[in-house]
Amino acid sequence: MKNQITTYLSLGTNQGNKLDNLQNAIYKIADKVGSVSKISSVYKTASWGFESDDFLNICIQVSTDIPAQQLILTLLNIETELGRKRKETESYTDRNIDIDILLFDDDIIFSKNLIVPHPKMLDRKFVLAPLAEIASLIMHPITKTTIANCLHNCSDNSEIIIVNEKLKRPIPISEKYNYIAIEGNIGAGKTSLANMMSKDFNTKLVLERFADNPFLPKFYTDKERYAFPLEMSFLADRYQQLSDDLAQLDLFKNFVISDYYIFKSLIFAQITLQQEEYKLYRKMFDLMYKEITKPDLYVYLYQNTERLLENIKKRGRAYEQNIEANYLQKIHDGYKSFISTQQNLNTLVIDVSEIDFVNHPEDYQSIIHQIKKA
Repeated sequence: MKNQITTYLSLGTNQGNKLDNLQNAIYKIADKVGSVSKISSVYKTASWGFESDDFLNICIQVSTDIPAQQLILTLLNIETELGRKRKETESYTDRNIDIDILLFDDDIIFSKNLIVPHPKMLDRKFVLAPLAEIASLIMHPITKTTIANCLHNCSDNSEIIIVNEKLKRPIPISEKYNYIAIEGNIGAGKTSLANMMSKDFNTKLVLERFADNPFLPKFYTDKERYAFPLEMSFLADRYQQLSDDLAQLDLFKNFVISDYYIFKSLIFAQITLQQEEYKLYRKMFDLMYKEITKPDLYVYLYQNTERLLENIKKRGRAYEQNIEANYLQKIHDGYKSFISTQQNLNTLVIDVSEIDFVNHPEDYQSIIHQIKKA
């Protein structure tokens, strides 16, 4: 579990479509920094220290696991991505977006690139007013007074006006979903993604216990003999595990991520079992399926067969090394058929054939972005 820090950021703009500038910055911060918990009203003020168009300013509360020194670099990159061009001058200038760190938990930081609390925040009403709106009782770590009192004692008498327009708060994954099931073919990366998301979003993680199944190695050497006991044991174990873990979801409203869904059992059974065996299996499956909580989002990772075989070889499980491309294609066809027939299942298919989300953070963030928007 990653340690989460609460930070307060000030955003300002006086060029172009100012509301869009602020909203786009909020979206970027939600994607690259952390969950945006609160957004103040939008405040309009005259330019500070120079003659120019009025500014729109807001403050936001963000929960993040990024260290302060890395956070400032991330925010500078966001400004650049949004089109800000810094000028070689110490004077105040127009800017389409400006993002400052006001508070970082209750830390006091003095470094070459960052000073926290922001050294000028106590003198600026356009900073303190929106900050007091969302954090009135938070203590300034140096003055040891609340932000509300800091605003009351501020000597800045500039006019500040709340505008009517409201900005949208991006809903974080942990609020949007209670249960996400991640599926995919053998070697698609579902367990890797489930592990990564669990760490990032502090979720309860439910991983398939395939390593404990004694029939699995035997199945790959003699499929006809061991298919039925393998599929029945998997079905029983998946049902038991999901029943236990998702029952707690109902009690405590935890955020759960699993690297499988119970319907996986039927997909594999269709491929491996003989007709009479499958009929018996289907009766048992239908009874269990009715009792299992359905995921809020079902994510299917599509990986082409060539990459699947590469991944299977790379992870080196001895009993998987003789898996054939035809078998993987049958599994994919089973998933494809399942997805196409599930009218009431919120499904997201993500093609991961040409990306490496384990080793490339930008690929992982692309997946998270798709899940947020699903």
